[in-house]
Amino acid sequence: MNNLSESAIVKKAVDVEKSILRKVGAAIERFHMIREGDRIAVGLSGGKDSITLLEILLILQKRAPIDFSVCAFTIEQGKFLAPIQPVGEYLQARGVDWTYVHDQPSLNLISEQPDHGCDLCSRYRRRAIYEIVRKLGANVIAFGHTADDFCESFLRNAMFTGRISALPPITWSSKGEFRLIRPLVYVTEDLTRAFAQSLGAPVIPCGCSQKTGTVRRNLRDIFADLENEHPFLKETLLAAMGNIDTNRLLDTRFLDLGGPAEQHGLMPDNQVLITLEST
Repeated sequence: MNNLSESAIVKKAVDVEKSILRKVGAAIERFHMIREGDRIAVGLSGGKDSITLLEILLILQKRAPIDFSVCAFTIEQGKFLAPIQPVGEYLQARGVDWTYVHDQPSLNLISEQPDHGCDLCSRYRRRAIYEIVRKLGANVIAFGHTADDFCESFLRNAMFTGRISALPPITWSSKGEFRLIRPLVYVTEDLTRAFAQSLGAPVIPCGCSQKTGTVRRNLRDIFADLENEHPFLKETLLAAMGNIDTNRLLDTRFLDLGGPAEQHGLMPDNQVLITLEST
């Protein structure tokens, strides 16, 4: 029984790895994320998602038909709930090039403005990331955002900011210096959780992920309830993000307001276009 149990655990781990590799490979190919000669710096947050991303990229580095290198970095902003050293020991044992930096401006932010919002913290982190990656000689920055994050971002923007948008799978820094990629776009967190457990990798939680009463937490709870009856909900939402029907939305930039008659100069003389003007 024990042998069967161990065999089943190993098979599950192999299946999870294959599934993640397939999904990450599909994302890299579709969005042209990785190219010959790239040096990729993985933003390692200490969580299950970023450690999964790092390990998968290390596997692909050995198998891919192109040459690229991988390194990792972690920014200390004072929000880890446990010491990060076990992550460093794990990476050292794996022979991974890892840079750990205390970002003093972020640490000052916590002491000076304890109620600061996510946007301000994110701005500080972005500045620190670019400084670190520049020193590492990398041209690509990889983040561990998963399918869950993309779906939450999509719904949060639609419901609370009035925009149809989500995280981009690939984008560029404002000055075009770095390519930013999110290879886990098709990978759900149930897979990253299982993969991290199979690795035996240390997972260091961040205080931000433990917050309750936030929009993100509420959306996660909603997803959890809906997925009991609709197990492929995230996959469907991801498909929707890549299958936009602009003629079925309210953005006038994409709507044919005049119709075929106006396009061909056939609008009758007695037709009147009515506009509403503020008084």
